[in-house]
Amino acid sequence: MQFNISHAQFGTRPPVKTPDKRFLEVVGEAGIRKLISDHYDLIKKSSIYEIFPQDDKEFEQAKINSSDFFIQICGGKKYFNENRGAPMMFVRHQPFKITPKARVVWLECYIEVLKNLDIEEDLIKSFWDYLDIFSIWMINTNEE
Repeated sequence: MQFNISHAQFGTRPPVKTPDKRFLEVVGEAGIRKLISDHYDLIKKSSIYEIFPQDDKEFEQAKINSSDFFIQICGGKKYFNENRGAPMMFVRHQPFKITPKARVVWLECYIEVLKNLDIEEDLIKSFWDYLDIFSIWMINTNEE
């Protein structure tokens, strides 16, 4: 599968479509949690690790929070809302310097874990398309 990263222009918010609900059905909650955990493990080795929690316990909690969000966004149980309130992801990410370059690194880490999924390509594409556009929304600075 080809993972295309859309050009991101600071300050734009293109329409985003949630992933196909079958993604969660096929991968399962445990599969999404593993996907997110593996993604975070790659983040820890990346150039953007400094914008993530440095404390191991907080980093592990961030994996859980992110997993809860993605399970919910894929049509699953509303764990994120139950545990953290309404997502409001742009606001939650405001304290962190998220540049277009950081977005690309974040997405490249996702490419690595998504390549290993052995499911229908259209389901992976559905999840990827969500990540690609959703990540544009998180950009909050052009400053490097």
